[in-house]
Amino acid sequence: MQQFEYFIPCGRGLEELLLAEVTSLGGEQVKATNSGVHCTGSLQLGYELCLWSRLGSRVLMRLTAGEVHDRYGLEKVAAQFDWPEIFNERNTFAVRFNGTSETLKNTQFSAQVIKDGVVDSFRRRGLRRPDVAVQRPEINIQGYLHKSEVTIYLDLAGSGLHERGYRQAKGAAPIRETLAAALVQRAGLTESAILAPDQWPALIADPTCGSGTLLIEAAMVATDRAPGLGRSDWGFNAWRGHKAQVWNDVKAAAQERFERGRAACKTQFHGVEEDAQIVQAAQQNIHALEFDDLIKIEQGNATADWVLKRYRHASSGLMLANPPYGERLGNTFSAWRFYRDFGRQLRKGIPGWRAAILAPDEAMIKAMRIRTEKKYKLNNGGISVLLAILQLNDEQEEFARPEVEALQNRLLKNWQAREKWAAKEGVNCFRVYDADIPEFNAAIDFYDGHLIIQEYAAPANIPVQVTEKRWWQIIEAVLDSLPIDADKIHTRQRQRQKGESQYNRVAEEGVMIEVQEYNAKFLVNLTDYLDTGLFLDHRWVRKDIQKRAMGKRVLNLFAYTGSASVHAGLGGAEQITTVDLSKTYLNWAKDNFRLNHLTINRHEFIQADCVKWLEEQSTQAEPEQWDLIFIDPPTFSNSKRMSDVFDVQRDHVAILRAAKSLLSKNGLLIFTTNKRGFKLASEELAALGLVSEDHTRDSIPPDFAKQRAIHYCWYLRHA
Repeated sequence: MQQFEYFIPCGRGLEELLLAEVTSLGGEQVKATNSGVHCTGSLQLGYELCLWSRLGSRVLMRLTAGEVHDRYGLEKVAAQFDWPEIFNERNTFAVRFNGTSETLKNTQFSAQVIKDGVVDSFRRRGLRRPDVAVQRPEINIQGYLHKSEVTIYLDLAGSGLHERGYRQAKGAAPIRETLAAALVQRAGLTESAILAPDQWPALIADPTCGSGTLLIEAAMVATDRAPGLGRSDWGFNAWRGHKAQVWNDVKAAAQERFERGRAACKTQFHGVEEDAQIVQAAQQNIHALEFDDLIKIEQGNATADWVLKRYRHASSGLMLANPPYGERLGNTFSAWRFYRDFGRQLRKGIPGWRAAILAPDEAMIKAMRIRTEKKYKLNNGGISVLLAILQLNDEQEEFARPEVEALQNRLLKNWQAREKWAAKEGVNCFRVYDADIPEFNAAIDFYDGHLIIQEYAAPANIPVQVTEKRWWQIIEAVLDSLPIDADKIHTRQRQRQKGESQYNRVAEEGVMIEVQEYNAKFLVNLTDYLDTGLFLDHRWVRKDIQKRAMGKRVLNLFAYTGSASVHAGLGGAEQITTVDLSKTYLNWAKDNFRLNHLTINRHEFIQADCVKWLEEQSTQAEPEQWDLIFIDPPTFSNSKRMSDVFDVQRDHVAILRAAKSLLSKNGLLIFTTNKRGFKLASEELAALGLVSEDHTRDSIPPDFAKQRAIHYCWYLRHA
């Protein structure tokens, strides 16, 4: 009997399981490698692998191999093989290629070289050139280059084995069937004698079932159904070595096994999914497999207590779950909350039950605060994931987190003091926490019922896993200590910003709310930018601007969203000029004016490079004069729209020199900056005829008092 060499590739982390599977199917000389398994066997084994492999990605049959050092060597290996013995010129074909070397650096180019070799083989026989097909080729050729040896295979499957042939509809980001099968096996469900049919759990449930992939893969194992039984499109159909009778016998035997297994199956399967359309998709897939009586999917909320109550009636059970940690939850914070709440339910325990839960990383598993029996690293479409096996028999106490207690105490203490202060002050937005404990390096701000948690970039010497752990500890401490609705908590990681990147849009959620600051109202965006549109530490500076603004002409440079301009308007300013480079922020400033019933057409809103605008105004023969000028420039900017790179330490004298010529005789210029370690060039300014008073201490409100130099502030006047 002719023997063939096979290679069955698989996802990372599945090699051990696949080796056992190939061995059980009759493979000989079975050997696992990185992301796959090699074996030898008959043609029947090749068909068995195509039909029965639940874990393999493809079934590749070795055709030829050779040593190659360049494109000519690769083409020679391909051209010397007798391809007309594999398929005829009327068949379409395609070539895939993996692996690179110093001379063969591009896999698409290497695939093209093999295509040329295939075509040359046909031409030497005087045959017509076969056509290459991008979509659905009849023959699929796979080349692998390792070191200096290339191996060329025929793909017997044709397309990925995860395409079981039953999926008529799918939900958002469904789990790949091969990974679902691995999860099922890691949970202890196999066709082997280890788990006889009468030992299967009475109920297998997935409270986050999506389109039902996990339940379907489990049901196929429980009923002894070959995963490829419903599939008709195979890569060997056009192969000249295909033996239809052998294939038909293999398929008929599989059909008989399924009918017996279906009749003997006593396990029931239950799934829950929130989205009605996805429920419908799951039901279509179940019907295509004739599993209507076995698998029931209903619409519901996986986080509700009734999910667990529904499962308690079963004498034994297994919960499989691939919670929607990606697109469907929107962000990692939502995902973390899901796992946290899910863990709280599971800790209540279900007698006779186990669980296999898939998560994107260790942080999500830890959020569940539940003991894990085993953990496995897997790969889902190129993304590393973690599978946790849990025992649910007994109720479990929540894991203690002593390292978080100090943070919880600090948060609660700050909250109680600052909420009371803010109410008395007449503001409904304030800073709750600002890296008070160095290990927990974040800023937490309250905006009228909402909370923003911003993580500062950690020093380079702190390992990523440490910062990740501390980040989720901050989240946990906030949820457990502050009286904030979790749906109104917004998170973001704050990196060091360059140029105007601190103002760039980072999301498109558009959560805008109205907040109160004394008698002023402002629109803040809680989700889309690194800053909200209102710098809370400048609260007292703005308050003083309002106090001084009556009857004055006010100039607000680097105005951002115009909050200082609004305060000037509410203080009775005669005329206000608001200048900023961004049209977006000027429009935001106008919205803030409207919100406070300030007439826009009485005032000026100028979109311009503030540095350049200042220079132009100051060099006029008779510069326009303002009684009150507020300048709060960025620390640094390399915006393409600015005429030059700006650095506040280097350039502040030039700015203030220009602003001096615009300041009326008895006017006041307020200059602030948040650059750490900033030094005002007092002597140079004095030489220019400007007297400066340091108002830093009395411009910083109590919620920022412990943060040294959150900003600097000087009042400048003509000498």
